[in-house]
Amino acid sequence: MKTIPLHEIQAPAVTCSTCAACCCQLEVMLITDTGVPERFIDTDDWGGEVMLRLDDGWCAALDRDSMLCTIYEKRPLICREFEMGAPECLEERQGIATAYR
Repeated sequence: MKTIPLHEIQAPAVTCSTCAACCCQLEVMLITDTGVPERFIDTDDWGGEVMLRLDDGWCAALDRDSMLCTIYEKRPLICREFEMGAPECLEERQGIATAYR
């Protein structure tokens, strides 16, 4: 049996089909107008507009069955800039993976 050194093992690719939507649990401030429907907008303690999160902590615009954004074309700027597979994305994925161990 051949042993593969740990540094040669590649993590699985992050794609839409393997995404756990970890970023959909982060607070999302609305700093530009992208057309987010009013029903998904909340006001934070300081009066700023944020994406509404439901009691389970997930973004209200997230479809719980598919784990895909229901307003993808009108998603906030922060969501557009949170790049799939970027260091911030991988950090959030790692955080959620260890939360359930």
